[in-house]
Amino acid sequence: MKIFNRDVAIFGKLHQPKQTATAASGAATLNSTAGVITTESLTTAQNAIYTLTLTNSLIKATDTVLVSVGNGSNTQGTPMLGLVTVTDGSVVIKVINKHASAEALNGTLKIAFVAIGQVVS
Repeated sequence: MKIFNRDVAIFGKLHQPKQTATAASGAATLNSTAGVITTESLTTAQNAIYTLTLTNSLIKATDTVLVSVGNGSNTQGTPMLGLVTVTDGSVVIKVINKHASAEALNGTLKIAFVAIGQVVS
């Protein structure tokens, strides 16, 4: 669609199949364009990084993968999303504990993602 002689995309609701998986040793497999991964129980220290590798046959290196992080059973620390690296068949997601003092994480996190493929016109 063109507005003011520029190409623009118009978005309505984004309907994606949402699947779930549970990580073990920093890895999970989930072949879906959207999902929520529950991490293993974490004890990530302040300023340390937890790395989750998501194996997903539907994801391509050219996709945009949106990621969010929230608490599952975790009640301590300050988990923040770090670098997200997308390749064909996998996404590497880094979560940093940025708590102001020495408070470590103490439970699971929920990491949600949605992969948006490039539209070819």
